[in-house]
Amino acid sequence: MSFDVTSRADQVVTINIGEALDFRNASEFKTLCEEEVQEGGRHFVLDFSGTGILDSTGLGAIFSLYRKVSPEDGEVVFAAVSKPVKVVVQLTRTYKVFQQFDDEAEARAALVEEGGATSSPSPERA
Repeated sequence: MSFDVTSRADQVVTINIGEALDFRNASEFKTLCEEEVQEGGRHFVLDFSGTGILDSTGLGAIFSLYRKVSPEDGEVVFAAVSKPVKVVVQLTRTYKVFQQFDDEAEARAALVEEGGATSSPSPERA
């Protein structure tokens, strides 16, 4: 499994998560994110449009990314959250930490519009 970095601009990195973010590929995700942070990425849009599985290990990898970028005024937001991922987000109340947007373009626009950072997270908008 691999993740697709679809865009890098204005310190905003868009990552298409693909079919799953779970115990099988969470370390690969963390490595990719560490590389992107080292390259100057501070704001991340995670596109869940085709994701059917998000488990606790995957969620932990997302929080690891969040802990890396938040001290640098960075942000992690979710885009195109699929129904299976939406269930996990609701059960874990992750929506309190990560803003959700209908699609990648809306998420990117919100990050860029706010000067590369969003304000405090708001409940799911989808």
